[in-house]
Amino acid sequence: MSENVVHLHKNTDPPAEPGTVTTLTVVPDSATVRPVPLWVRSGRAVRTAVTHESTKATARAVARHGLYTLNGGRIVARRTWDGRTGSRYERMLRAAEAAGNYELAEEWEERLQRFREARHRRRMDLLHSPLDVAKGAVVGTGMGIGALVALGVVMAIANEDVTDVITPLSATIDFIGTLIRIVQIVWGPALTIGPFLALLGLWMVGSKQQAAPAWAMPANVRTGEGEPITPSIVVKALRDLGIPALRKAIAEMGDAGASMLGPIRIAGCGVEVDVTLPSGVATNEVQGKRRKLAENLSRHEHEVFIMIPIAARTVRLWIADSGALDEPIGPSPLVTDETLTANYKTGKAPWGQDLRGDAAALSLYQRHLLITGLSNQGKTAALRSLALWASLDKRVEFRIADLKGAGDWAMFDGLATVLIQGPTDEHVIEATEMVESLVEEMNRRLAERQADPSVVFDPLIGIVDEAQVAFMCPAVDEDKRPYGGSKATSRYFMAVRKVHNQGRVVDVLMYEGTQDPTDQNLPKLVREGAHTRAALALGTEAQAVMALGEKAVNGGATPHLLRQGLDKGTLVVASDGIDIPKGQSSITVRTHFIGDDDAKAITDRAKALRNGVTTLHAVKQDEKRDPLTDIVTVVGNAARVRTKDVLHRLAVLNEQAYGGWSFLDLKRILDGTGAEPYKSDGVMVIGRDRLTQALADRDDDGSASASQ
Repeated sequence: MSENVVHLHKNTDPPAEPGTVTTLTVVPDSATVRPVPLWVRSGRAVRTAVTHESTKATARAVARHGLYTLNGGRIVARRTWDGRTGSRYERMLRAAEAAGNYELAEEWEERLQRFREARHRRRMDLLHSPLDVAKGAVVGTGMGIGALVALGVVMAIANEDVTDVITPLSATIDFIGTLIRIVQIVWGPALTIGPFLALLGLWMVGSKQQAAPAWAMPANVRTGEGEPITPSIVVKALRDLGIPALRKAIAEMGDAGASMLGPIRIAGCGVEVDVTLPSGVATNEVQGKRRKLAENLSRHEHEVFIMIPIAARTVRLWIADSGALDEPIGPSPLVTDETLTANYKTGKAPWGQDLRGDAAALSLYQRHLLITGLSNQGKTAALRSLALWASLDKRVEFRIADLKGAGDWAMFDGLATVLIQGPTDEHVIEATEMVESLVEEMNRRLAERQADPSVVFDPLIGIVDEAQVAFMCPAVDEDKRPYGGSKATSRYFMAVRKVHNQGRVVDVLMYEGTQDPTDQNLPKLVREGAHTRAALALGTEAQAVMALGEKAVNGGATPHLLRQGLDKGTLVVASDGIDIPKGQSSITVRTHFIGDDDAKAITDRAKALRNGVTTLHAVKQDEKRDPLTDIVTVVGNAARVRTKDVLHRLAVLNEQAYGGWSFLDLKRILDGTGAEPYKSDGVMVIGRDRLTQALADRDDDGSASASQ
């Protein structure tokens, strides 16, 4: 079979040498690159040039400065009109009437009447002024010529030259002629330059007032970031809240809407202003629009606080400088001043700063304390800082139950007479017995006070951190009485209630820290028994009411609007132990953070003030240890815990038994139990469910062996 070769193209290459291989590459027609038409390229270039950021910035600049001049003319015209007419007085009069301030309205009406009378007198004077001016000009000219001639006579007598009689008059005429020539020279250029100077003046007025729309302003002004708070900005923000009665009242006030405002005062890292609302607008209507008001003021929601002062129909706005609340407030005086001491009765604990930037100090004298908030918001740090200050008064005795067991209170070992650390039911039982011991001491002191009313007792402070663990504990005693719960049979609940009822008068106090409050983990009678109530970031307004009470929340307290994770250490306090502005029911405090190392240094100073304190622990250090049980104890309710944290918690639980443990020791105990450490998210962890199963399997094996 013969092969037919079809040549598609004429072969222009020389014949190949024998033994060589020729490779042909065929380019399809679809791969041919066609030139882009000129009109397409021109359109792309024009679009790129028009939409370029430099072009936009230039267009905005041209529009901005042109509008500065135009609107500057409008401002000057408005000012001139206000100065020549009674429109200003009429606006003020309408504003006072809209605000319901009729006394001020009468005052502005009187001012308007006086202005009209004065204007009438000026207009009547204009009828006689031409004749008076003519008479004055004739008399003035005659007197001037006479004076010059008299001066010339004196000169002629002195110089013995009669021609000197007209010399002063001639010099005056020459001077007037010189002035006329100067005016003739300057007049032409002045007519040319004058309009430009006038436009420059109008531009300066418009620029100072930023009289241009937002789209024409520079980027930093368009976003409003860091925009200073002025009366007009506050009034506009209130007008645009969407409250019809408020908007209507401000519209009737015209440009005088700022009459609602008190003076804008610098207050710490922001400003403060009182707003007297017009009739028909309730304070809670403005409170409910906090986010919208903040955005109208070019601020974030957390940068605006709305409080209710003592004056009627008034809200107090505190507006932070943009970004100021995200800056740290600095270290605690307890850390920076090693000579600082405490006095439980007369002193105040330096807790932090209020929103005005002033120091916020809390009196602990005969006041029960409750601090609550969502998890990991700084509750333990805020509670611990108060205890650290009180520890510098050597008369104060502490009994502490840390139901988290993560070592947050470990520095009080050797300072507190009781220190319980752990989250299990056994630790709750120990904590309950500790609170019951406070009740026994309280009763003893009450009996002694009855015998001798003048007796004075040293303060005894019981602290339960993570108190929700105690309230939710399902354990019962041998009499079937529950340790947790909120019924009259609950041992922990009743012990706390007894301390709240009578402990204050004999200086037996109860401090509790709890997270994510509900009626189940923080009963109503317990939370209302605290004299000082503070809340960090919370999830809902209902939780804010639980934490602080309805009065504080109705008065403007909003811990539920704090930002979770971003406002750590910021809490809202309702207490008579802290200076709260008159008329307010709460105050927002940004607390100082004291780290573990600094806290240990403070407790070392506190221990030096004492003769030595023997701390009783929930688990004795010298008893025989069960490592698997202890590992279950320190893991607690967490689904999984890093092995590093487990080793740390074991060392806190019993330094003698576990202080020198490493990862290999931990692995040795858990090998073969089914609860061996495993990797999760790149780190080695231990799982609670595996530990619980391993402990149950071991107990079952022990029971089976015993039965055999």
